[in-house]
Amino acid sequence: MSVSQLSGLAKRLVADQVLDEATAVSATKAAKRENQTFAQHAVEAKLVKSRDLAGIASQAFGSPLFDLSSYNFDLIPRDIVDEKLISKHFALPLYKRGNRLFVAVADPTNLAGLDEINFNTGLNTEAVLVEADKLAKAIDSYLSDGGDMGAGLDGMDDEDLDSLDVDGADDERNDDDSLGGDEAPVVRFVNKVLLDAIRTGASDIHFEPYEKSYRVRFRTDGVLHEVAKPPIQLATRLAARLKVMSKMDISERRVPQDGRIKMKLSKTKAIDFRVNSLPTLWGEKIVLRILDPSSAKLGIDALGYEDDQKKLYLDALAQPQGMILVTGPTGSGKTVSLYTGLNILNTPERNISTAEDPVEINLEGINQVNVSAKVGLNFAEALRSFLRQDPDIVMVGEIRDLETAEIAIKAAQTGHLVLSTLHTNSAPETLTRLMNMGVPSFNIATSVSLIIAQRLARRLCSECKKPIDLPQEVLKQEGFDAVTIDRKEWTIYQPVGCEHCSKGYKGRVGVYEVVRITEGISRIIMEGGNSIQIADQARKEGFNNLRTSALRKVVMGITSLEEANRVTKD
Repeated sequence: MSVSQLSGLAKRLVADQVLDEATAVSATKAAKRENQTFAQHAVEAKLVKSRDLAGIASQAFGSPLFDLSSYNFDLIPRDIVDEKLISKHFALPLYKRGNRLFVAVADPTNLAGLDEINFNTGLNTEAVLVEADKLAKAIDSYLSDGGDMGAGLDGMDDEDLDSLDVDGADDERNDDDSLGGDEAPVVRFVNKVLLDAIRTGASDIHFEPYEKSYRVRFRTDGVLHEVAKPPIQLATRLAARLKVMSKMDISERRVPQDGRIKMKLSKTKAIDFRVNSLPTLWGEKIVLRILDPSSAKLGIDALGYEDDQKKLYLDALAQPQGMILVTGPTGSGKTVSLYTGLNILNTPERNISTAEDPVEINLEGINQVNVSAKVGLNFAEALRSFLRQDPDIVMVGEIRDLETAEIAIKAAQTGHLVLSTLHTNSAPETLTRLMNMGVPSFNIATSVSLIIAQRLARRLCSECKKPIDLPQEVLKQEGFDAVTIDRKEWTIYQPVGCEHCSKGYKGRVGVYEVVRITEGISRIIMEGGNSIQIADQARKEGFNNLRTSALRKVVMGITSLEEANRVTKD
């Protein structure tokens, strides 16, 4: 697709210099691939603010902007428009006047959607322009089980919390009475904690017993904070409730266990939790990882890659063979990076298989396998089986040993594209880690095509961040280069804190080191060079390390210097 082929809202954003041409083209393709409207994708991928997009659309196409938050949703005509059309075209019927149906849309140029609703209903449709984020919430509420349009998660009362649809890993309905008739308060408390975690954007929930106290903590934007202190007397009952929900053995308290919970919020929205129990000195600590499938569909533009890094990743994904390795500590976003790549590759022409421990996000069109040590199905065995299944692309959750590494490299050398992860701190260390595992250096040099090392840094809140002046000596000590320091048009910001954020931060952004294995780096690998030599060569060839990438995010005003130091400074 060329720029001249852009139409409607995308073309207007380029004309107004809100988006550059390449981003607009990429976003249009991504929206089509994910069966979304351009407006829906642009806001979800954070390419443009919902309010700004609505204002531009209103001015460009002469459509008055309607505030959906002030609308009485009881007036919505039910059962006029098929729910599939509402989801497909990101449009919601607001009210009917005679033979006219007024439909809320975020993109008034989506004439095909309006025409299909017109044909389906037999009514003359008229577009009402609204903000995309408010429309998404309204549609989600409308499609929920007879839900009150005005009530989201905050509107749930005790009765709602009791009857919340929560299933275990085998999708069988749990019996809330299995713990006894006196457990209703425990059921409500646990359900409320799970809902609060989803609403606040937490990634993990910790239920922790101690000798004289009990606490519940959320990990939000990578940082843990306490949210509740239930009575210590409830420790056993809380653990039992969580284990029943996740289909664990509640009679076994001496060994760690793994489980899974699925919480259905509406017909179209469900959240999975990966659950682990750990016997501690004072009882079982339960940790839940929140797995939101939508995080894997954000699109590469929303992850925080710089333009040159994004091109390197997309070029590697376009290769018919080779190995792409993603590395970083637990919780650094490796899974989202891999799944984003798989989403790009996921077409009917390709056979994609993944081996994971465990499968975190379900993807339609991809053959996902849960490895299980209990039955002898490890990564190596899964990989062997994949190679007999006529694969095009293989994803291995983690390369942990020499056997898995050798099979993955064999696959990469025989016409397959292989994606995997390693637990190392940087891209150069990934190569030396493979050498230390016992992989011959010539195999590494000829099979590995790209390495991505990453961290997640908290984004500064755009509503309250404020500038800070730092002396040039401090900037030099922090690692800013002389050219950047001499430029006058950039500003360092620091967090403040307001009602829109958490201590000055809202959301996270990826910080990346993306290194392509060039001829020069291959030569060092073949000669048995160490990670320092590989890092020096990567810098000479223009590949930024994690520290440099983090400082770029500071210069761009995306994050603070304090946060850059937290995630990248040794």
